[in-house]
Amino acid sequence: MQSRDWLQLLLYVAILAAITKPIGLYLVQVLDAKGRTWLDPIVSPLERLTYRILGIDPTQGQTWREYTRGMLLLSVVSCLFTYALLRLQHLLPLNPQGLGPLSPDLAFNTAVSFTTNTNWQSYGGEGTMSYLSQMLALSLHNFTSAAVGIGIAAALVRGISQHANPRLGNFWVDLVRTTYYLLLPACTLFALVLVSQGMIQNFAPYTKARLIEPMTVQVEKKNDKGETLLGTDGKPLLEAQTITEQVIAQGPMASQVAIKMLGTNGGGYANANAAHPYENPTPLSNFLQMLSIFAIGSGLTYYLGRTTGNQAHGWSVWAAMMALFVAGAVVCWGAEAGGTPGTQAMGLASADGNMEGKEVRFGIFNSALFATSTTAASCGAVNAMHDSFTPLGGLVPLFNIELGEVVVGGVGAGLYGMLVFVILAVFIAGLMVGRTPEYLGKKIGAYEVKMSMLALLILTLSILGFTAWAAASPWGIAGLNNPGPHGLSEMLYAFSSATGNNGSAFAGLTTNTPWYNVTLGIAMLVGRFLMIVPIMAIAGSLAMKRLAPASAGTFPVSGGTFILLLIGTVVLIGALNFLPALALGPVVEHFLAGQGRLY
Repeated sequence: MQSRDWLQLLLYVAILAAITKPIGLYLVQVLDAKGRTWLDPIVSPLERLTYRILGIDPTQGQTWREYTRGMLLLSVVSCLFTYALLRLQHLLPLNPQGLGPLSPDLAFNTAVSFTTNTNWQSYGGEGTMSYLSQMLALSLHNFTSAAVGIGIAAALVRGISQHANPRLGNFWVDLVRTTYYLLLPACTLFALVLVSQGMIQNFAPYTKARLIEPMTVQVEKKNDKGETLLGTDGKPLLEAQTITEQVIAQGPMASQVAIKMLGTNGGGYANANAAHPYENPTPLSNFLQMLSIFAIGSGLTYYLGRTTGNQAHGWSVWAAMMALFVAGAVVCWGAEAGGTPGTQAMGLASADGNMEGKEVRFGIFNSALFATSTTAASCGAVNAMHDSFTPLGGLVPLFNIELGEVVVGGVGAGLYGMLVFVILAVFIAGLMVGRTPEYLGKKIGAYEVKMSMLALLILTLSILGFTAWAAASPWGIAGLNNPGPHGLSEMLYAFSSATGNNGSAFAGLTTNTPWYNVTLGIAMLVGRFLMIVPIMAIAGSLAMKRLAPASAGTFPVSGGTFILLLIGTVVLIGALNFLPALALGPVVEHFLAGQGRLY
């Protein structure tokens, strides 16, 4: 843990703090149409044309039910469109490699994954998806799913800030304005920056380079549909394959990576994701990608403070997020820098730490910081394989997801998830002082608390329920590449990532099978939409409440006391829900590894 790495961590947080206000102010202009933006002369005509084509009245507000119905309608239609395109990609243009159609279960998993902003990938991108699938089907969702998350957060903030008004804005207007004024221009600029760093952006066929010496490798056998074949023992069948040439992927990568990061989507163009030299060419591109993961989510906390008229509250929420993030980053970094438990138990100094599964261009610190950032946000992009982290190093990204993806979180999703914890925190504070809890002048009643707990319990039930099912089923065990507690961690991570709409993986689990593709797809739907519905119900309830004047017993929602209470609420609920499962996975693996038992 060297001084230059501490300086980089400080620089990362400092730059993030510096860009939070300008991004937040721009979000106010975009989401609430307050004042003109510098893009108005160019984008306003396109915005008005879009409304006319779609038959949208931009002045018509919607109740929480109407807003939610619009969001669900878009999600269903776009999911079906993507499923159809993936099943038919072999018949469509922009497929110079002649890649075949996806199997029904993989197409379902992928369509659901990108619809829900999860971007879980049971496939290798460059070996499965045509250029058309990458740019049309998947990019469409990268923009719309990010815009949906931002819109839901804006609707909840409006419900908190206004009173006796059931209208929470217009879903279609939020979708259009967020896409046109924020995501498209930001991604265009970011893609150009990435191209300047050496990232490719083309439509060329893949390049083939002949090897000087052919090599033989063992690969999983697949059928004509691309599905992994299993033996009688349930394990993947292997076959020898001689490789005489290396295929170097080409394609429109920079444009995909820009929205992948800024929209906290995370789906990699290449199977190696941000560890691939084309997806992440330089240390600067690596730093900028980590920064872009948090950029919009961080700005939304300023939007919260400005819209509710309590900027100190917005900064307090940001401070709570940053405290959780820095703590996780330091623990993960320390675990990886200290080497494996086995080397520690033998008293061996490990100058290089645990370098297994890490890109040597970035090293341990940047791998740990990237892993913490991508799981603190619901991004899922990776520049190192989390499966190769030490048990405690792997515990951090896993626990980040299980906290509810609220440590900055996905664009929009992190803010509305954290506001659920804010409601619970002020409820707990109200109980401690013996009065009705209040949040920014709104009385928090039983309905808001029930909806908040419902949103959190849905996530817990999905993660633990699906993991238990997989652990007790032949189809679940068959996908494991590691036994014992590490195998349990692989399954727990997979369903945590799917339900949390993160998309990263331990990468040691064979999931491209019908059972895993379907169950993970269902978990993604549960984690996205069964959480949004109760949150929108909270927004509708708060919007109808009248303001209550502050009094001596009103709990302040800014300052050190509130920040500590909010952090305690997030960590305590996460610990109570998942500590038993974590104890059986990474925690027990850590102690067994110290005794020389590896998995």
